[in-house]
Amino acid sequence: MKSSASHNHDLIILGSGSTAFAAALHAASFGARVLMTEKSALGGSCINWGCIPSKTLIHAALFRHEAALGAAIGVGCLPAGVDAPLLAAHRDRVLQELRQERYLDILKETPGLELVMGVARFVDRETIEVGGVRYRSERFLLATGGTPRIPPIPGLEKGNYLTSRGALLLKKIPESLLVVGGGAIAVELGQMFGRLGSRVTILEYGPRLLPMVEPEPAGALCRVLRGEGVDVVLNAPVCSVRGEGDGVLLGALVEGELREFTGERLLLAVGTAPVTVGIGLELAGVELDRKGFVVVDMHLRTSAPGIWAAGDVTGGMMIATVGAREGVLAVEDMFNPGCACPMDYHTVPMAIFTDPELGIVGHGEESARLAGLHPMVNVMPVSAIPKSRVTGHRQGVIKMVAEQGSGRLLGVQLLCHRGTELINEAALALKLGATVSDLANMQPVYPSMGEGLRLCAQGFSRDITRLSCCAE
Repeated sequence: MKSSASHNHDLIILGSGSTAFAAALHAASFGARVLMTEKSALGGSCINWGCIPSKTLIHAALFRHEAALGAAIGVGCLPAGVDAPLLAAHRDRVLQELRQERYLDILKETPGLELVMGVARFVDRETIEVGGVRYRSERFLLATGGTPRIPPIPGLEKGNYLTSRGALLLKKIPESLLVVGGGAIAVELGQMFGRLGSRVTILEYGPRLLPMVEPEPAGALCRVLRGEGVDVVLNAPVCSVRGEGDGVLLGALVEGELREFTGERLLLAVGTAPVTVGIGLELAGVELDRKGFVVVDMHLRTSAPGIWAAGDVTGGMMIATVGAREGVLAVEDMFNPGCACPMDYHTVPMAIFTDPELGIVGHGEESARLAGLHPMVNVMPVSAIPKSRVTGHRQGVIKMVAEQGSGRLLGVQLLCHRGTELINEAALALKLGATVSDLANMQPVYPSMGEGLRLCAQGFSRDITRLSCCAE
């Protein structure tokens, strides 16, 4: 067996996605010699079968929906249908361009950065093996990410299903689609396929969609989906799957009664499992939690000295930007020990790219109470924003949580048109320690959706329905 020289790299990273690349580039800025390993496609989930393909197709579906809205008010026309091959070619072109510009070119231009393709497995705490070759280092970063979780439903063993990865690479839009799950991927892809012409049914185990989201925006999104023709079935644990002709037949217990649902394709969207199996973590002494995610401390250190972990593999906030930041902070801890730069998750905004878009930052009402705070809450319909009347995007709500007494902003959850832009403003206000009084007195552009934060903040102390359009 071949073996490389002992400790021939200053850092070895398992993975080549956004977390790994951010870490590798930061390590290179210290002059480190960095080796990345990748078992599949360069760039990881986000560029290949996650953020980029999903948002590309979601935006394409938005064009079709907007065309219908335009036709309803006398402008534009409805397209005859979806040219699936042309749409797939557009998706592939976007992925190829970004993969080249953001990964391949950077890999080529960064001194000291090397990529090895193949499955990396730990032999011991300071050694991995890839393709029969051993590589050693005093520092490792686990950035192997996650993979779609497959629930134990009888009949799934025959493989008659899609995960988000396969669904985003389809060359043909299915006539009908059954979606198991009620989280972010389920609602994003469910709405997208519905807008592209599929008849969509979403089956959620629990009593509402998006259980991690506050009830008001989650409920508003459910109404939006149903209004667009998506059949949302709640309290519907799935108990069986089998082939039915050229499609799929799914059995679910709905309110205690067995119901059957048929569709051309089945999409499983029930969460993410970590990529930690079969890579020798037990030989390296890396502790996992009961779900298989890597256990880390506030500095992204694992239980094994010299091994850090970041991104989806740790089971935290599964967002590309968060993983990238964690990767940077892990490297900072490696090469600049004692920097005291832990990750601040509280002010990181999250988004779900439905239409309207859903944005989240900081505490919800219940999480604020659990943190020992005394929250006060205001919930405002998006229709109270004058710009919503201009655009016709009147559906949704903004929920603001603040501290009683001080008025300090604790969190915002919103469902509204351009919500992913608006939540960034809320995140900045939270990070700067703003109060609802600060937000109520800001001067946003009129008319704009950005007025929503000011109006919601004003709603803590006055009746905003009695304000004129431009009133202070």
